[in-house]
Amino acid sequence: MVIDIYKNKGEYPEPRLPQIEHSNILKGQKALVTGANSGIGKSVALGLAKAGADVVINYVVDNDNTVDQMIKEMQGYGAEAMGFQADVSQEDQVKPMFEAMFKKFGTIDILVNNAGIQRDAPIDQMTLSQWQQVIGVNLTGQFLCAREAVKEFKRRGVVEAVSCAAGKIICMSSVHEVIPWAGHVNYAASKGGIMQLMKSIAQEVAPYRIRVNSIGPGAIKTPINHAAWATPEAEKALLTLIPYQRVGVPDDIARVAVWLASDLADYITGTTIFVDGGMTLYPGFATGG
Repeated sequence: MVIDIYKNKGEYPEPRLPQIEHSNILKGQKALVTGANSGIGKSVALGLAKAGADVVINYVVDNDNTVDQMIKEMQGYGAEAMGFQADVSQEDQVKPMFEAMFKKFGTIDILVNNAGIQRDAPIDQMTLSQWQQVIGVNLTGQFLCAREAVKEFKRRGVVEAVSCAAGKIICMSSVHEVIPWAGHVNYAASKGGIMQLMKSIAQEVAPYRIRVNSIGPGAIKTPINHAAWATPEAEKALLTLIPYQRVGVPDDIARVAVWLASDLADYITGTTIFVDGGMTLYPGFATGG
């Protein structure tokens, strides 16, 4: 029997996804999440707090007091939390952020390098500023934060009562670390760079029991890509790129981040986990090629 795997495309209801449970899987650990007051970063930060971690919420702009609301929510989970405004592309802002974290929490156990931006244009119209802004935040920002975290991980070493590892770094990458993206060469280049940044750091620091991995989201319903899913027509077009036939939500990423930061994933380092509904399966080849 031949089954048409796309017969019911678009006919599935929105799933009832499991919530991250309040737990102690990350109890006693201190986490910093960059770009944490919206989208994926917000869900990851709240997820870490639900799992028992104390969290620093990094942000650049917070016009609607989201950070204060997040701190109150995290305190309701029994976690400590603080916000810190810093542009991660700027070394003179990153260093004070880590100093403030160490003053508040004493150390760092988990870094989630999430901050990212898009400045889209065709290659022949892209300005140097658009290129530099994206590379600065998406790639240089991850380098600067990882460098400061590794310094502390190596200084402190493993505290077995807290974690099997001396530290965990999660780099937020994208399916576009492997899928080219015309019209977005700065963004795609930054994500390809994150892949090698992550792998090279992981290789270097593994002997110190420091784990470094990436998460590669596919299409996720966040403000950065609102136009791609905001209307039924746009979402239908987007689903042609997603074999699993639903657009992801930030909690899809948060659940993976919590697990990857925990000792349940202790033997995993130097890899990207794609959370993309199969986008990296290149669905255009499902019926031809």
